[in-house]
Amino acid sequence: MTIIYFVLILGITIFIHELGHFIFAKKAGVYCHEFSLGMGPKIWSFKRKDDETLYSVRLLPIGGFVQMAGEELEEDKSVPRERQLFAKKWSQKFMTIIAGIMFNFILAIIIFFLLALFNGSPSTKPIINSVDKDMPAYTAGLKAGDTIKRINGKRVTSTDRLMLELQVNNRKEMTIEIERDEKVKEIKLSPVEITNEDQTKRYVFGFTLESKIEKGVFVSLQYAFVKTGYLIEQMFCIIAYLATGAISLNNLSGPIGIYNIVGETAKSGIVNLIFLLAYISVNVGFINLLPIPAFDGGRILFLIIEKIKGKPVDPKVENAIHSVGFFLLMGLMLFITYNDIIRIFVGG
Repeated sequence: MTIIYFVLILGITIFIHELGHFIFAKKAGVYCHEFSLGMGPKIWSFKRKDDETLYSVRLLPIGGFVQMAGEELEEDKSVPRERQLFAKKWSQKFMTIIAGIMFNFILAIIIFFLLALFNGSPSTKPIINSVDKDMPAYTAGLKAGDTIKRINGKRVTSTDRLMLELQVNNRKEMTIEIERDEKVKEIKLSPVEITNEDQTKRYVFGFTLESKIEKGVFVSLQYAFVKTGYLIEQMFCIIAYLATGAISLNNLSGPIGIYNIVGETAKSGIVNLIFLLAYISVNVGFINLLPIPAFDGGRILFLIIEKIKGKPVDPKVENAIHSVGFFLLMGLMLFITYNDIIRIFVGG
């Protein structure tokens, strides 16, 4: 079942992303050779009547693509120039490229909205619900009802950001700024190491967060947008922490790591799997938003340069940069996959 869940989650996420590109490419009149779900050898394909596009499913469910004429910035001799992506208006090219990212974020918003509508909207405010006696949080003076405002000077606006900051500052003493009775107070807090039944170690602070649930269409819609926004903010913070070394590349997960996460999440029920789908969709959208060559964000960056300059960047230069970026990304993926294998199968 883990394999099925893994394929479904990746398949839906990638399908929605590529569907965004495809819809806006078609809307702009771009000739699309193929719309594929999956990578590798083709196992099934068809063409619709009066449609030039080949729709296919490929063997490896770890990707997908829309093959658009002129996407590589070089003229496709088999297609009229006016139907190639590079020959379209700037706005059409921009929308075609950014549409995949938009669709990933929209998918997450829809999922969060539906989950909140049927199960209630959990609180996203970092408010302490309870404090365990004889634990660091109790000794430091934290109390139920305290709102955590900052950790080591970093603003905390959501439970997602709070969990990230606790992870980054794990094993360290932290300065926590709380609000209590409309007054702000600073508290020093250090975690304590405990040993689990399986002899693994973890660090705990000894407090839980408010788990207040609200129901209703409006609060569900608000939660969907707020939750998606907080996750995007969290990912910007992760990039910053990776750049400064506060978070190691070893903490990143590739396909094998995601497979393991899917398996663990499946044990806690279908609702958590659906939540994971939304979370991964935000991840895919965010990563593609980054100005990295070979990703959508890299292409958007070149479009912005084109808009500023008033003319496109030399296609040979842009293609070369995307090619180099692609090989560097493949190297990073191999490194992350190796770490996944060590972490999961060796216990490193």
